[in-house]
Amino acid sequence: MTWDHEPGRMKAMATTTSREQHFETTLSQIGGGNILAISGGRIGTYGNTLVLPVRYGYSVEIDLAWNDTYTVRRVHTRKGVRNVKGEMTDVYFDQLGEIAYRASCYHDNFA
Repeated sequence: MTWDHEPGRMKAMATTTSREQHFETTLSQIGGGNILAISGGRIGTYGNTLVLPVRYGYSVEIDLAWNDTYTVRRVHTRKGVRNVKGEMTDVYFDQLGEIAYRASCYHDNFA
């Protein structure tokens, strides 16, 4: 990333850029028990996004941001239409398992 002297431009560039994610590392940070509780062990990827399918069209999507934090989303997909039902940004690795589990719970007021 290059430095630009315009105020606000560096932040705009930084918030739109994500990093390549190593899925094995992300899965170990979530934890095996949480993965089983969220998706029953089912794991998918979509580009650079880790996808844990939940049930009834819901899934948990996890992206690695440029600043080594994660973005966790609760997504509902029906007839090919994706609706983001909740999103949490700036999630640190030690919070990832708990936040991903909360995203998978229908009755939790996530984000």
